Amino acid sequence: MKIILKSIITVLMLISAVLPDAFSLGKLPQGKTINLDEFELVWSDEFDGDKLDKSKWTYNWWETERKGGYWHEDMVSVKDGNLVIGAEYKDEPLENYHYDKWKDQINFDEYKAGWYTGAISTINIYEQKYGYFEVRCKLPAAYGLWSAFWMMNGEVENVDGSGQDGTEVDIFESFYYKDHWWGNDCVVSGIHYDGYGEDHKGDSIGKTFIENDPYTEYNTYGLEWNENEYIFYLNGVETGRLSTGGVSQNPEYLLLTVEFSGENGVASGDRHGAGDINKTSDKNWPAEFVVDYVRCYQYK
Repeated sequence: MKIILKSIITVLMLISAVLPDAFSLGKLPQGKTINLDEFELVWSDEFDGDKLDKSKWTYNWWETERKGGYWHEDMVSVKDGNLVIGAEYKDEPLENYHYDKWKDQINFDEYKAGWYTGAISTINIYEQKYGYFEVRCKLPAAYGLWSAFWMMNGEVENVDGSGQDGTEVDIFESFYYKDHWWGNDCVVSGIHYDGYGEDHKGDSIGKTFIENDPYTEYNTYGLEWNENEYIFYLNGVETGRLSTGGVSQNPEYLLLTVEFSGENGVASGDRHGAGDINKTSDKNWPAEFVVDYVRCYQYK
């Protein structure tokens, strides 16, 4: 039944570009195909070892509580040629390995029983301005959470009416597993700037529909960033473009994350359409965000 419904949705999208928005479906990639001959590979991680390469990544350990759960480095592993960020409920809080060292400099939130997952970034290790950035991955298959591949720099917080000093660029976020059963396998891509308060501004290309199963099959999600625009890709095919607020002119670092819907470390609600989390009825716990590689290219 799911295959039939998915085929019908695909046909409807091809018939009319209006129908996806009317039914809150994702749009098919229909733009140009990325030409990697225009780029050279300058940084990558193929995750071929048995632990996270600390010369390339750091844990976001300075932030323990994250929306409806906790980020903890024990939820991050490298195995079978993949980075794996796990997500599950812990009846006993995990240890904060860094509290004694940093407690006087950073306001740590205490780890408690709750939902745990992980995050890694290249902050203070690797940043790049312009180029093409790509991840190949499988999305976590569970309600109430989402995975993401995104870029940041410290100037995003500046409120000056422009994104040129720094922009959060969400290459993809996977909010829509709750719609998976009837075929709405989608991700969303967008940008944010001028901080995250009342002056916040942003834009989105909307949902992108993935024709194969993003929870059991690998797909690539990419961003081409130049001085004029951001161009988003799914499996090498353009999905949309943005230049709202002006494109960031500063180098940015990479992040791979999973987050739970909710706030103050308590999972709740249906944030961004991720669905309501339930540790007893959802058969998919623990969930996993599985990453085959991350590659960064620069224009030749």
